[in-house]
Amino acid sequence: EVTLVESGGGSVQAGGSLRLSCTASGVRFDDTDMGWYRMGSGDECEWVSIVKRHGEKDYVDSVKGRFTISRDYAKNTVYLQMDSLKVEDTAIYYCAADAPRLIAKFPGHCSQVYGHFGQGTRVTVSS
Repeated sequence: EVTLVESGGGSVQAGGSLRLSCTASGVRFDDTDMGWYRMGSGDECEWVSIVKRHGEKDYVDSVKGRFTISRDYAKNTVYLQMDSLKVEDTAIYYCAADAPRLIAKFPGHCSQVYGHFGQGTRVTVSS
């Protein structure tokens, strides 16, 4: 059974930083693409970032230059460093394993997207 456990969410003022963590079990971590998605007030699932099994990284345009994804193969953990946070980054952030990059927002919960998802961690950015 695949289990993804996120941590690191919280409340921060605009311009601040947070680091999300996600520890995976039940997967061959070194052979699994890992990513982050989020659901904001619009009840749509938005793909945020991916780090592929060999380390290639990508981001949605709205977070490029502010968010950094990384992975620690020894700890089976993926991170999302979020800097220069904006109010519009407020969302529940979900860790995902072997989930696809979405070109557009998915009109439903992230758990309906193909792949494995964690329970989510809430990020609130205030002005």
